[in-house]
Amino acid sequence: MKFEGEHLLPGQIGHFFVLLAFVASLVSTIAYFKASKTEDPLQKNSWLRYARGAFFTQVISVFTIFGIIFFICSNHYFEYFYAYKHASKELESKYLLACIWEGQEGSFLLWTIWHSVLGIILIFRSKKWEAPVMTVISFAQVFLALMLLGIYFFGVRVGSNPFVLTRNELEGPIFSQPNYLSFIKDGVGLNVLLRNYWMVIHPPVLFLGFASTIVPLSFAYAGLTTKKFGEWVKPALPWALVSGCVLGVGIMMGGKWAYESLSFGGYWAWDPVENASLVPWLILIAGLHCMAIYNATGNSLKAAFVFIILANAFVLYSTFLTRTGILGDTSVHSFTEAGMAMNILIGLFALAIPIPMFILFFKNYKQMPSVYKEENISSREFWMFIGSLIIFLSALFIIAVTSVPVYNKIFNTNIADPQNREFTYNKVMVLVAVIIGILTAASQYFKYKHTDKKYFLKKIAIPFAVALTITILLAVFYPIEYIKQGAGFLGAIYLAIFAAIFSALANATYIWSVLKGNFKAGGAAIAHTGFALMIVGMLISSGNKKVISDNRKTGLYISFAQDPKGRNSEDPLENLTLIKMVPTRMAEYVVTYTGDSSAIKEKNRSFYKLMVEKKDLSNGKVLENFELTPDVYKMKDNNLSSNPDIKHYLFHDVFTYISSLSDRSSVVDTAQFKLHEIKLGDSIFYSKGYMVLNDILKNPDNKRFHFKPTDTALVADITVFSRDSTSYKAYPVLSINNFEINYKDDTVFAQNLYLKLVGITQQNKFKIAVKESDIPADFLTLKAYVFPYINLVWLGLIIMAAGFIVSIIRRAKVKPLFAAAALIAVTAGLFYMFLLAN
Repeated sequence: MKFEGEHLLPGQIGHFFVLLAFVASLVSTIAYFKASKTEDPLQKNSWLRYARGAFFTQVISVFTIFGIIFFICSNHYFEYFYAYKHASKELESKYLLACIWEGQEGSFLLWTIWHSVLGIILIFRSKKWEAPVMTVISFAQVFLALMLLGIYFFGVRVGSNPFVLTRNELEGPIFSQPNYLSFIKDGVGLNVLLRNYWMVIHPPVLFLGFASTIVPLSFAYAGLTTKKFGEWVKPALPWALVSGCVLGVGIMMGGKWAYESLSFGGYWAWDPVENASLVPWLILIAGLHCMAIYNATGNSLKAAFVFIILANAFVLYSTFLTRTGILGDTSVHSFTEAGMAMNILIGLFALAIPIPMFILFFKNYKQMPSVYKEENISSREFWMFIGSLIIFLSALFIIAVTSVPVYNKIFNTNIADPQNREFTYNKVMVLVAVIIGILTAASQYFKYKHTDKKYFLKKIAIPFAVALTITILLAVFYPIEYIKQGAGFLGAIYLAIFAAIFSALANATYIWSVLKGNFKAGGAAIAHTGFALMIVGMLISSGNKKVISDNRKTGLYISFAQDPKGRNSEDPLENLTLIKMVPTRMAEYVVTYTGDSSAIKEKNRSFYKLMVEKKDLSNGKVLENFELTPDVYKMKDNNLSSNPDIKHYLFHDVFTYISSLSDRSSVVDTAQFKLHEIKLGDSIFYSKGYMVLNDILKNPDNKRFHFKPTDTALVADITVFSRDSTSYKAYPVLSINNFEINYKDDTVFAQNLYLKLVGITQQNKFKIAVKESDIPADFLTLKAYVFPYINLVWLGLIIMAAGFIVSIIRRAKVKPLFAAAALIAVTAGLFYMFLLAN
């Protein structure tokens, strides 16, 4: 059967390049491996030429595959299952990229693209290390290409081809018809939670961070296979810094996305996906510090090997967790079962590099150089290693709790996920923050080998005293209000705040008092300062996060359904009910729900307009006013997916999202208008009170109406008095235009009243029509938080990234002019992105 309207050529070309990428990466791996094992210069160069040619062929292939997928999605070729599943005509153009890496195939493709970019740089920069280093990267490319093959071996499909056709993947009567494409009007489209500015840039940065962990690992492999056990550290150190910087920034970009797009009220929830990205970063940071120790003293080489191998191993393990569906309902993220064959392939990928690396490591363990002299307790390297060990143990704790579903699956156990997940992690990590804060503050003032006690105490005394003073002042004048977990945990929060402030002050002071303002040598101190500020911001913004949507005063109680995953459902008392056009007090603000509008392109998405005024309570003067527009997607099962809106201030954020909406679709309005003839000053009674006709305005020109003197318009000035002594204004309009009479009703939403000025009688009475609607008034419920000092989190991230960049420039020996330009460009870019999001 010949199917009408199909564009098969792009898919055929794309599948050819998938096969070419797999073959080329396999050839590149073999050639690089042979080159690394060959001593003869001529043969080595011959193998290197083959390897480079194959690798560049693979690079061209993966970029071509990406370009074809983008072409298919942007042209809405829904005959391809990938385009049907992830793209739609309503998507804004900027989200066409995001819909590519939403899918499993696209995310693996993004990963292999970053490996390709890193490989190109290493070919030109790694010199004598090229062959063994590129062996590992090419080997990883083989597995990533396998993920995209989608070919059958003995009836089992290996990988998932992004160019499969929709008619081959879905069942239905339309697919037996040659014109089936005419029945497919649109694709499924990008997940509504991912339609955010940050999802265009967060995944590429995060995957660059994941991909980059293979570079220091490749140098470690090169050190083991060439028996140059310590020489690999120096060329690998800048790459480890790059990986630490990019992965750290990528993780926090995910936090920023969660803060702006998810309605759980924050930027971190210890979700398994968040943990799966954090753990490799923590282990990498531990390895980075051990590499710095070895570079300075010759100690901690074996620990550096272990941590660098494990950092990449846990990147692969996180892939296994997030791509196989094994986490099930333990995550708020949406996972799909990849299929048994794909799960096995991902599992093999997670083991294929770490296991051989550890075999090589233990095989060469005794030959590795070691410093047998005990480290001095007053030396920098001793405390750096202790800090690395603490970070590593904290990472193991996080992944151990996260992996509970894995234990249950493998060992057929029934271990329950922690009932209070956040506190399970927080009670341990707050103590880790105390230790790491103190260590990062003090260790900078230790010297390698040995430190004079008087020198150390003299340097550390002032930052310690100032940090202690600031913490005491905070406790007195701005106390932490989070007492939910008792006095013990509150005390731990104060200790962590002190440690983080101490670290920030000590590292900032170190640049001036020890380095004499030499910022080029102060990369570590800058990064520590930024990290400490992040921790301070996290502790204060979370500890003093306050719900300001108090519903106790409205008298309207809205019940919420239980969360299907068993987590805490919404508390009605913390969700403010807003009736349309009725101003409602919310803390120091007055909020009015003024209306809503549908998105121009995106179906089932609506924006809700909330006018917010901040008034001086003493005189009623408006201090500021602004508009918030949180939006809601109505899902197919009629559940709501809410996207928050945030009012940013310098020292706090007001975070709002819609938790429920009134449903008027199933109610039929049977009420009718009742006509009343009254004079000025007369009253009309209705079931909940009465109303008074104050005046009839002729062609009014004011804030609400803009009639000209030559117009013919009458406006009834009516005051409605309810039983609870609340009054409302209403202004129905009667106008004549081109000899046609036009009526414009006015509505008192809080009373479900519709008022209409119908005309004038011969007795100079005015005809007012009143309808009491049977349909409940439009309302919504709003959840609102105040996050104090949250900008410290984002500022700290930018400073930490700047510190990493300074260290990279110094270690990589980049030329000063280029280094300065790179530092300014990257820091400004980060600042701009966060400013744009704010």
